[in-house]
Amino acid sequence: MMRPRVGWLLGLALGTLAGAGWAGNVQVTVQDSAGKPLAGAVVFLESREARAQAKPLSGAEIAQRNKRFEPDVTVVTVGSAVTFPNQDTVRHHVYSFSPVKTFELKLYIGTPASPVVFDKPGIAVLGCNIHDQMAAWVVIVETPYFGRSAASGQVALVGVPAGSYRLRVWHPGLAVGAPAADQALAVGAADQATVFKLAGVTP
Repeated sequence: MMRPRVGWLLGLALGTLAGAGWAGNVQVTVQDSAGKPLAGAVVFLESREARAQAKPLSGAEIAQRNKRFEPDVTVVTVGSAVTFPNQDTVRHHVYSFSPVKTFELKLYIGTPASPVVFDKPGIAVLGCNIHDQMAAWVVIVETPYFGRSAASGQVALVGVPAGSYRLRVWHPGLAVGAPAADQALAVGAADQATVFKLAGVTP
């Protein structure tokens, strides 16, 4: 009398294990509105499941060197702490007035004692109150599946479980305050490739 139930439970367990192993690579090619490869785009996949898997990163750093932020674009997960070492011989005053993260690191040389924690998703624009030409961006995401496109416009998101996602793409050449563009993407068990055209980017 119990054998059918045992078989059903075994089948369910095996199906769950198989589903857990369904993960592939998603290659995204980002193009501008003219169809040319777009380098330096931030690409990420969001879903409820991905949000639960995202963990804060360690060791994130944005240096000031030769009166520039390096790197100019940094991608971190929500809750990540970022240090801002000043490697110049002049003082910098790093700030962001973006709603997603407002902070100031007033005139300093060296590395501030406390890092800045980015605890909300979105895009923070950074500047220096002393050197107006300095600008950088921090993109805070709620997913472990993210990257930046190469000169070819391509980026590979590795080990993405099968499921329904929002594919989001942002570029520093977009208008100030512009959010990431997005489209639906169904990810299967096998590797796959897709093309994303991002309009509104200026060189």
